[in-house]
Amino acid sequence: MNKFHKRCGSALLLLLAITMLSACATGDIGGRVRGESRAEQEASSGLHADAAGTYIGLAAGESGDEQTRLTLLAIEQWLYAGDARRARNALRNIPIPREGELLWLWSTGAAALRLWEGQPDRALDLLEPLSRQPLPREYRVRVEALRADAWFQKGQPARAIDIYLQLENSLDEFGVVQNRRRLWAGLKVSDAATLRDTASRTADRDIRGWLELGALANSTGEQGIGWSNGVVRWREAYIDHPAIGMLDEMDLPDGGALSFPRQIALLLPLSGSTAAAGNAIRNGFLGAYFSAAAGLSDAQQVRVYDVEDAGGAVAAYRTAVREGAEFVVGPLQRSNVSALAAESLLPVPVLALNYLPDDLVAPPGFYQFALAPEDEARAAAVRAIDDGLTRGVALVPSSEWGRRVLTSFASEFENAGGLLLDYRSYEPSVQDFSFEIQQLMALSESVQRYQRMRTLVGGPLQFDPRRRQDVDFVFLAADAKAGRLIKSQLKFHYSGDLPVYSTSFIYSMDGRSDTDLNDIMFAETPWVVDPPAWIADFPGLYNEFWPAEKRLARLHAMGYDAYHLVGGLFPARTGPMGEIVGATGTLYLDDDGRIHRKLAWARFVRGRPEPLPAQDKFLYMLDELSPDSSF
Repeated sequence: MNKFHKRCGSALLLLLAITMLSACATGDIGGRVRGESRAEQEASSGLHADAAGTYIGLAAGESGDEQTRLTLLAIEQWLYAGDARRARNALRNIPIPREGELLWLWSTGAAALRLWEGQPDRALDLLEPLSRQPLPREYRVRVEALRADAWFQKGQPARAIDIYLQLENSLDEFGVVQNRRRLWAGLKVSDAATLRDTASRTADRDIRGWLELGALANSTGEQGIGWSNGVVRWREAYIDHPAIGMLDEMDLPDGGALSFPRQIALLLPLSGSTAAAGNAIRNGFLGAYFSAAAGLSDAQQVRVYDVEDAGGAVAAYRTAVREGAEFVVGPLQRSNVSALAAESLLPVPVLALNYLPDDLVAPPGFYQFALAPEDEARAAAVRAIDDGLTRGVALVPSSEWGRRVLTSFASEFENAGGLLLDYRSYEPSVQDFSFEIQQLMALSESVQRYQRMRTLVGGPLQFDPRRRQDVDFVFLAADAKAGRLIKSQLKFHYSGDLPVYSTSFIYSMDGRSDTDLNDIMFAETPWVVDPPAWIADFPGLYNEFWPAEKRLARLHAMGYDAYHLVGGLFPARTGPMGEIVGATGTLYLDDDGRIHRKLAWARFVRGRPEPLPAQDKFLYMLDELSPDSSF
């Protein structure tokens, strides 16, 4: 399986659904039988599994060619619904038709299934003969769209685009719009490097324009400085290009000129006790800059200042402003953040890489971004509620960090309708947490009841301690060392069946097997467990170039996002900052100037974290087509 298949996964389903739409929306194909209009209505409403069930139910009452036709329509709907297993089983039972509409339906259905399975060559074996035959328009559209999808899968996007462009000659105005949307969907699930390389070798202007725009979208996630300013440059290079219609449908920044700070100052501790953290953030920031600011390096500079060398954050800020900085990122340590925020005048906006204490008010133009454990605790509360669990208990360390995490979790959980039944604080330095667990799970009360019964009876009784039965889950704030012990001791104390939610602190990334943490779910930065497609290769590259910083991957992600936040916060841009799908989570700005994160989720399985689907993940409905950061 090539790189396209490895990266696309669910996006391939999206592309197949789009290419199949041309058949779903064609109206009368081969005549209708009683009840067929219901299946068509279900399909047009997006109820594809229901439509497949209706079609296959109708097929059961028919025979011969009509049974075959209805079964093939059911197969189409199963594929559209993502049920490849049923589609495959049904197709196996249909002999290959000899000619006509049934052959067209069978061939396109079989080709779509081959594409689903990542076999573009086998799909093309079925489609190429059809492409040379005279076909009704609705079948021509479907065959060509599937052919294009196959070439996208084969990593030859120029051939796919050429097919779509030729198809436009036989389409009306509405069909052309649909056709370009399908083309764009194919580009969106293609590898950005492949698109760039193909564009550099393509002479055809229209094809090259599509390739360059697709590469730009996929390498930036259609957000941040690289995307918005890249679009401006693309428009200048490709006036009157057909892809401009796609851009007009997008929510792009106002204005036609480049919009970014010409000089960014990065204030970090590059020496001293927190130098490792500062260097990791710097590497993440510069990686984002060199990736997203391609073509802008002549107009934008990043200057890095060592806060420890410069005499503190305030002195470093003043030097950066004097030397031309239009935006400042940093400092990192909370004491330096507080010192800078206390300045009476900050002529250049700041994105601090930590939060101010709650009793300090940020001055205008002072933004705060932190990998705050409070965000992760709140995420755990929301996740539990979304999972239908409303009664929980908590185990947290007896420290300031533990109190902050517990407060955030409890507040969010109870505001969402949950009830925190009880909590216990533990001492992280010990290895036996039996007392805290027994108290939390009311096991000591169970033992006391047994002792009273034994006294009354006057002899021994058969007895198994029984934990409290009103608990739905456990919120556990712990590092990996304590977490391994607590998880096994929960099981020993008759509580191993309860779901356990935690924060990223539970995952140490120390290379050890985390089998003892199996089944624990935890909030985490996407960079670590499930990076967005446009940065999927970055974590591995960073591990290769900076292997000593592997356990600092979250700080790489923080640096990466800090660069893109500059684009969202820079004063020259109009309107409030929208959400940014970043490396540390989905980022949004509150009224106090703090950046918060919606995090990814993972579960330990066989000693390794595996990503969990987001409860509120975005569904592509295709409407238009039918640890503590306080250093």
